[in-house]
Amino acid sequence: MQNVLIIGAGTGGSIILDLLQNVELMNVSAIIDTDEYAPGIIRAKELGISFGNDWRKFLHDNVHIIFDVTGDELVFSQLLEAKHSQTVLIPGSVANLIVQLLQENHTYTKRIRAEMHKQRLIFDSIDEGMVGINANCEVDFFNKRASEMVGISIEDAIGKKVTDVIPLTKLKDVFKSGKSEVNQELVLANGLEIMTSRFPLYDQKGEIVGAFAVFKDMTEAIALAKEITDLEKVQTMLEAIIYSSDDAISVVDENGYGILVNPAYTRITGLTKDEVIGKPATADISEGESIHMKVLETKKPVRGVNMRIGENNNEVIVNVAPILMDDELKGSVGIIHDITEMRNLMNELDQARAIIRELESTNTFNDIRGDSAEIKIAIEQARIATDNDFTVLLRGEVGSGKALFAQAIHSEGTRKFNKFIRVNCTAIPPDVLEAKLFGKFSEGEKGKKEKTGLFEEIDNGTLFLDEIADLSLSTQRKLLHYLKTGEFYAVGSARPIQTSVHIITATCQNLEKAIHDGTFLAELYYLLNRIAIQIPPLRSRKEDIAPIVQHLLVKLNNELGMNVEVISYEAKRLLEQYDWPGNIRELENVINRAMIYMEQSEMILEAADVKKSLFSSNRSKEKSSLPAKSTLTSMMDDYERSILEQALTENEGNKSETANRLGISLRSLYYKLDKYNLA
Repeated sequence: MQNVLIIGAGTGGSIILDLLQNVELMNVSAIIDTDEYAPGIIRAKELGISFGNDWRKFLHDNVHIIFDVTGDELVFSQLLEAKHSQTVLIPGSVANLIVQLLQENHTYTKRIRAEMHKQRLIFDSIDEGMVGINANCEVDFFNKRASEMVGISIEDAIGKKVTDVIPLTKLKDVFKSGKSEVNQELVLANGLEIMTSRFPLYDQKGEIVGAFAVFKDMTEAIALAKEITDLEKVQTMLEAIIYSSDDAISVVDENGYGILVNPAYTRITGLTKDEVIGKPATADISEGESIHMKVLETKKPVRGVNMRIGENNNEVIVNVAPILMDDELKGSVGIIHDITEMRNLMNELDQARAIIRELESTNTFNDIRGDSAEIKIAIEQARIATDNDFTVLLRGEVGSGKALFAQAIHSEGTRKFNKFIRVNCTAIPPDVLEAKLFGKFSEGEKGKKEKTGLFEEIDNGTLFLDEIADLSLSTQRKLLHYLKTGEFYAVGSARPIQTSVHIITATCQNLEKAIHDGTFLAELYYLLNRIAIQIPPLRSRKEDIAPIVQHLLVKLNNELGMNVEVISYEAKRLLEQYDWPGNIRELENVINRAMIYMEQSEMILEAADVKKSLFSSNRSKEKSSLPAKSTLTSMMDDYERSILEQALTENEGNKSETANRLGISLRSLYYKLDKYNLA
């Protein structure tokens, strides 16, 4: 048994803890984290595993493996020095790889088990009895219907000789002879008459490894034959089944000419019955070979083939099986499943994951580019804020990088290992925002209910309140009380709650004017203004455009799958001549659109590319080709986003005036701002 010590109880440590519970030779002796509310600590409490905040107390000679998932090089070096010589220390990078491998193994195992369970459900749901034997003529498969017909439970049948389960069976003879027997009558020990077909089972080497029988109650078969005596009724029923399928069905004769297709086939391929019936099987193929012809040649089924078919070039998965009557080939039937929609959903999922990764990323001061005096002063002031828990007020225009500064202050401060949450005070209705921040205590049908707020949820972390000027006066008073006392009251509660949350705020509005207008509390302003950082607009530091663009190229190359290395001198000059009312956010949008218009192989961002993007409102007057990497939807989204940015800039970030200017409701504006991450 290997004793394991986990250092770091965040997401990675929690995952390792759960995964090691399923490994028999691994025993987690303890998990360590400075945050007593870390996911791994909470999980350890549930499992009864030791935990603490100082790993030195748990580092004994009997610890065989240490997982360091803190990501802190100092912790790793200390562990490396303090550990026993025979103890294996696994760094975070290797631990993450192990987590990934274990998760993949768990996923594949779960998938295989689910598939086996699904197959068992299928076999148990069909009306035919099924029994299989191995090379020792012992029953190794027995479905639910067979159990009902034979009168022996599945548990009692498995592992027994087949003659003990079905005394008169000839399945043993089929195994010995290797010859199939189709539609044979048999009377079971309980007197039930059945119709059975028996087949030998071969492995990949062509050797017999067992035999399999499928049988049906003759009573039901006779009743069914009496009920369905009219061949036309049978044909009508079959056509109804085929025509009702959402999957395309295609049938060809023994020569490969189409004889039947259903409506789903026409919908997926775009081809009518007249274009397929009587035509060769290759008529519907846009890319690849005809599976029908391959099946007709080999007389063997082919499954899970990816193809493109029809005028719409749809991507499909094809399963085709031969039609055999008395061992004579009569044609083949194909089932076509359209996966175009599935692919689109997978692409959307990949995009969503990319957005989530971007939202979850933590920026540092290294991500704030520029050598101008103004930005250096702002960075110096921000670094001071990392050394203490004083409230910080970030001031600057829309798109100037206030959120980037807030993330950098948190990621390099004393609370960097705890939560950082950004709240846009403009995008959330006042009553909802107050409950979101401080929690809510209310009476429900089953008694009192309490909803935890962010101030309690991110204790010891950082809360970034963006657009602080849009807070309601009621919420301002609660925030003021918290800053003065360190405690707050949930909505509807009289019980004070104490937490320690570092507050960072930001605004693009004139707070002094808001105080004069009575929409912002003067006392709150003075408390928030203890460390005030003015972030300069991009137009006042145009010498920083070049390093910012170079940083953006690295980021956008990853997103667009390109390899643009530099921006030309002419393009840089063109960018420096513009005043950038939308600041860095607008600059990123311009570079992003410019790269979309480039060819995949280009490595230099030229002035022509920038000009197309910078003056996109005049595109209709220019003769230019559509970008190779954009769809109509993405181009319309880019255009809508640029209009929103311009309208926000013209109205100095005022959401009500922006909505009136664009002729849309305020609720619609909030939705669009959230959609394009402009909130």
